[in-house]
Amino acid sequence: MHQRIYRRDLRSTKLPLVLCIGALGLSGCDHGDKAKAKTPKPSLTASQTVSVAAVTIQSLPRIINASGTVTPWEEVPVGAETGGLTAVAVNADEGQVVRQGQILVALNDTMLRAQLHQQEAAVASAKATLAEAQAALGRSRELQAKGYLSQASLDTALARQQTAAAQLASADASRNETIARLGQAAIRAPVSGLISRRSVTKGQIVTAGTELFRIVRDGRLELDAEIPEADLLSVKAGMPATVTSDQVGQTAGTVRIVTSEVNAQTRVGLARISLAPGGGFRSGMFARAQIAAGNRPAPTIPTAAILYRQNQPGVFVVDASNHARFRRIDILARNTDQTSAEGLNAGERVVVDGAGFLGDNDAVRIAATTAGSSTVAAKR
Repeated sequence: MHQRIYRRDLRSTKLPLVLCIGALGLSGCDHGDKAKAKTPKPSLTASQTVSVAAVTIQSLPRIINASGTVTPWEEVPVGAETGGLTAVAVNADEGQVVRQGQILVALNDTMLRAQLHQQEAAVASAKATLAEAQAALGRSRELQAKGYLSQASLDTALARQQTAAAQLASADASRNETIARLGQAAIRAPVSGLISRRSVTKGQIVTAGTELFRIVRDGRLELDAEIPEADLLSVKAGMPATVTSDQVGQTAGTVRIVTSEVNAQTRVGLARISLAPGGGFRSGMFARAQIAAGNRPAPTIPTAAILYRQNQPGVFVVDASNHARFRRIDILARNTDQTSAEGLNAGERVVVDGAGFLGDNDAVRIAATTAGSSTVAAKR
């Protein structure tokens, strides 16, 4: 009886013990799962194998790009020197080539010619009066020498002679002025060249100083090329250039002068490039220029190594600690294969193939190849 009671009590105490052990087991499993969840999984690294090239010093033809507006080499205004006359003939028009001295506009000179005739008659009259006064002065001197004429009478004769001479000089000056105005009634081209503008019409009353034409002297045009401040010192007078327009094509040019002033706002200067005649360019056109600035030794890299970040050129340079760092450069000259630039040192290694997959300061490893060059694997 007592044994039976003891066994039942023992069975009744086993259930809480099992439940407790089970709970402890589940708790232990839960902590184990959380620990496993907190353990970071190893990341999968994707490597990009790329080639590198050493920076060398080479001389490449340097081309400086510029753009600007086509302007006349020298534009000469043509105006009227005399005024109040009507234009009776206009002998030139815009786009016409004229010679120096050619009559461009003929003004009505009828009144001037009549005035000239009147003044020529006044000159003839003044000459006769002077001759009479000179003869009277001669007789007065003879009589005064013989004692028949007083000194006062001689002085009067001398004054009349001088007055007549002055009147002749005045009449002659008036006539010469009219002759000059008559010559100005024919407005002539002061220089040879191309007429770029005409502002006179037949029948117009022309006033003195009014601009009637503009002539491009000798028909010469030039490009006012805007050049960045950094490249301005490299451009010299006499350098050859190629000037291109989308409308008329391409023509040869030569740098005529480089201005000494730099715009304070835009930081650009001007190089005036003379254009070869007959290229079809016109004043006011937009054009681009490529100036051959000569060869200059400079750090040179493969063109394929260049990337653009925020519209600025640069390359990835691999340093001694095997990190690829992006460095901005200034391009001096380039062709399909090679580019010379400032901002690099001879012997530095730049990433060529696959540079677009690198990030700044990525760790890299150098792997030698059978060709003797190096490859870089970027650790990401």
